[in-house]
Amino acid sequence: MPADRTASPIIIKRVQGGGEAGHHGGAWKVAYADFVTAMMAFFLLMWLLNATTEKQRQGLAEYFDPTIAHSRSGGAAGVDGGRSLDPPADQSVSAPAGEAEMQELARALQDALTARGGESMQRVNLLRHVVTRMTDEGLVIELGDVVNEPLFEGETAEPTPALRKLTAILASVLGRARNQVAITGHVRAFPRMMIDNPVWPLSDQRAHAVRELLVQGRLDEGRIQRVTAFGDKKPRNANAMDPANNRIEVILLR
Repeated sequence: MPADRTASPIIIKRVQGGGEAGHHGGAWKVAYADFVTAMMAFFLLMWLLNATTEKQRQGLAEYFDPTIAHSRSGGAAGVDGGRSLDPPADQSVSAPAGEAEMQELARALQDALTARGGESMQRVNLLRHVVTRMTDEGLVIELGDVVNEPLFEGETAEPTPALRKLTAILASVLGRARNQVAITGHVRAFPRMMIDNPVWPLSDQRAHAVRELLVQGRLDEGRIQRVTAFGDKKPRNANAMDPANNRIEVILLR
């Protein structure tokens, strides 16, 4: 007999690939990718915390949580919450606003600047120019320059569009009380060697420009008790030439 008939038969077994093993085989990759992403975010956050100053971190926090800055000096209270932008038909009240009512006006100002609508983002940006505080004199609403966003054109008394919008909203809110109003102008210092140092006329002209804008916004002109210029004599920052010292204070008097 031929030899090939006595050989053992060759059996070929084909193993069908199971779907279950395939599904679980790549799951660890997804989990690992999530872990790496989380670690990258963590180290990026740590780097940002170490690479920025306290002032820069505060600015970032205010950008993502916009509110009116409120000075804690003078026993001031917070300015959250709010009221509607449109004032009542009858803007007069029985008596001048007291401290509680002034704080309500501060809250109403913030609400007006964060109102929902087509210009909501522009209004939120205006918040960066506003600081409020309570003093013995009354509610001080400070309108100031921020980096690359001045309220006046150059070293002039010509209002920017941002200041025009801001004063229109402010006039509407101030119309809810009957208290007298004072306006003070402050500017940054200029080099002393300048022959014609502009600090006094410039601070005066800017204060009067804001007075005119508030009147255009329908604030009763008879309520404006005084308009004062302080030149560069009351800087906000230690560096008297810092543009952040450019500001107008609108005071709702007690």
